[in-house]
Amino acid sequence: MNNLNNLIEFIDDVNNVGRRRPQQYKDRPNYYDILGDDEFIYRFRLSKNCVDYLLTLIAEKLETATDRNMALAPMNQVLLTLRFYALGTMRMSVVDMFGVSVSSASRTIKNVSYAIAGLSGSFLKIPTNDLVETKMNMFKIARFHLVFGAIDCTHVYFSLNVQALVNADLKFMDIVARWPGSAHDCNIFRNSRLYARLESGEFNNNAILEDSGYALKSYMLTPILNPVGRIKMLYNESQIRTRNIIERCFGVWKRRFPVLSLGMRLQLKTVQAIIVATAILHNICRDMNEDLPEDNSDDVLNQLNEAEDMTETVHRHDDNGEDSITRKSLLNNYFAR
Repeated sequence: MNNLNNLIEFIDDVNNVGRRRPQQYKDRPNYYDILGDDEFIYRFRLSKNCVDYLLTLIAEKLETATDRNMALAPMNQVLLTLRFYALGTMRMSVVDMFGVSVSSASRTIKNVSYAIAGLSGSFLKIPTNDLVETKMNMFKIARFHLVFGAIDCTHVYFSLNVQALVNADLKFMDIVARWPGSAHDCNIFRNSRLYARLESGEFNNNAILEDSGYALKSYMLTPILNPVGRIKMLYNESQIRTRNIIERCFGVWKRRFPVLSLGMRLQLKTVQAIIVATAILHNICRDMNEDLPEDNSDDVLNQLNEAEDMTETVHRHDDNGEDSITRKSLLNNYFAR
């Protein structure tokens, strides 16, 4: 009997040679409806309201021409991508969760990330027409005058050195995500569009804050090295407390989207799009007062951040050069009072 069954199976295989095997489709649960609000935020890092808003902005870019091959709906495309942002390199978990192939998952992550990054003109910008409110919010932190943002770089693994300018609301106003991790912060800045805008005087007499790794300029105010006297110490205290917004912003950004610290094994252009996309999503979350998800990833991310801090540049620029006129004016006419 066994020989007969084997013969029948062999004959079937021969008859089916050249025939296309029927395509199998896995179940694709509707996580938007299945999950409660807290579980949804835990898994996808954004609330349902935030996802709904995001879909109003990019759904048209994600629509497919036909429903052939069980194409993912825009909602599932967004959720798959958000889940990847939460898991980092573990694409197989995304594949199993959404019932797609690895290639489909990679393509979806790329397409959604590009669609979100395409919103940068609306969500990553400096309010050039009116900096009054932006400066006032900065002033409220530690009473530092004339500044509208803080700039610094952070590593996104593996491995880009990303420059960002943020405001007092911990929102990104400008981001550069194209330099390798070995690039020096100052070199990134000097080759950025932000540098050209500041050099041209576009922001009048207003300035931004940075650490001592940057060169002191009339529009870039660094802390004073080895301050002596009450006035200089007061300046440093105010400068450092105000500049802290950039570190806080990086921390919130990376904790919401662990992929930024845990690593991405994708094409470079896709990684760059993900960096910009998550910065935009971060700003949307700030606008909508979204709380950070409660999870157990903080210990891992703290270790990564500590490792990053150890690699921080030790270069220090001379802070008494000819470009310190703005800082001297602040010391003599503002902090001296």
